[in-house]
Amino acid sequence: MKHNRVLIVYTGGTIGMVQDENGSLHPFALDRIYDAVPQLRACSYGIDSVMLDHIIDSSNMTPALWVDIANIIEREYDRYDGFVVLHGTDTMAYTASALSFMFKNLGKPVVLTGSQLPLGMLRSDGRENIICALEIASTRLVSIPEVCIFFESHLYRGNRSTKLSAENFDAFESYNYPSLAKAGINITFKEHLFRPMPTGKMEVRKQFDTRVAVLKLFPGIGPEVVNAVLHTPHLQGVVIETYGSGNAPTDEWFISALDDAIRRGIIILNVTQCKAGSVIMRQYAASCDMDRIGVIGGGDITIEAAVTKMMYLLGNFPDDKQHVRDRLGMSLRGEITEN
Repeated sequence: MKHNRVLIVYTGGTIGMVQDENGSLHPFALDRIYDAVPQLRACSYGIDSVMLDHIIDSSNMTPALWVDIANIIEREYDRYDGFVVLHGTDTMAYTASALSFMFKNLGKPVVLTGSQLPLGMLRSDGRENIICALEIASTRLVSIPEVCIFFESHLYRGNRSTKLSAENFDAFESYNYPSLAKAGINITFKEHLFRPMPTGKMEVRKQFDTRVAVLKLFPGIGPEVVNAVLHTPHLQGVVIETYGSGNAPTDEWFISALDDAIRRGIIILNVTQCKAGSVIMRQYAASCDMDRIGVIGGGDITIEAAVTKMMYLLGNFPDDKQHVRDRLGMSLRGEITEN
C-alpha cells in the first residue's frame, strides 16, 4: 500500500529554534527534525522538508514571502498528499488568509502551525503541534481542501483565525466559525464544516497590491488622522475598523472624508473591531451614511483576512475596481458567512 507523503515548509519562527549551551536560541536544520521530534520516526507516512531561502521572524513576513511559500506548494503539489507550513505565530493568520485566497481549487490540506515555546525547550508546545499537523495533513480518513491553522488541539480554517494570546499555548481562535477538528485521544474531524472538494484544476494567483491601509476608529479621532490616512499617496484601498456591527461617527466631516476618498477611486471595506460578530450595514443609523456613499460591508471577516483579501483582489484585478468591490463583499474561500 502506498504511503502518504507530507512536505514540511519551514519559514522561521519560534517553533524552529533550539537552545545552545549558552542559552541562546538559533534555528535548527530541518533535516534534523527527527532528532528534535523523535516521535516522528513512528509515523506511517513519509516526511520531506524544505526551507525558505531566508528564514525569518514572522514579524518580517511580506507578500513576496507568501509567494515564495505558494511557489513551493505549487511546484510540489502533485508529489505530496498534504503540506505543513512551520510559521511564527505573530503573522500566521495573515499568511493563512493570504494563501487561502491564492490557491483556487485547492484540493489538499495546507496546515500552518507553530509554537509559543521553541522545540529545543523542555516544555515546548511545538512537538504536539507538529505531530498533529502532520497527522492531519497526511490523513486518509477525510479530504481537507483547506488552508488551515492547527494550534493547541484545534484545527481552524485559516482565513477565520486570529491570534488572541502572546502567552498562552491556546494562542489562536476562530470566533465566527467553528473549529474543523479537535485533537484528543483521537482526532475528530467535522467534515460538514469543510469546504467542498473542487472540481477544477488548482490554480495559484500570486499578485498582491500593498497600497492599502487600516484605519481603526476610536473616540476622539479627528479629521487630521482620518485625512492623513485617506490621502496616503497612491492609496488604493482602506479597511476601516468600526464599532460594534459596523458603526462609526455620523459627523459631517467624517462622512465627507470617506465620500471624497471613494470618489477618488479608493475602495473602503467596513469591518468590526469586535472579535466576534458581524458588520450589518444600515442596522443602525450610524452606518446608513456609510452604506449610502458606497462603503462595503465586510460581514464577519477577520481583519487579517480583510487586509489580505483586499491586497489579493487589487493585485489580481487591477483594472476592474467594480469586480474588486463585488468580490470584497462576498465569500471567496469561506472567509465570510453568507446568508
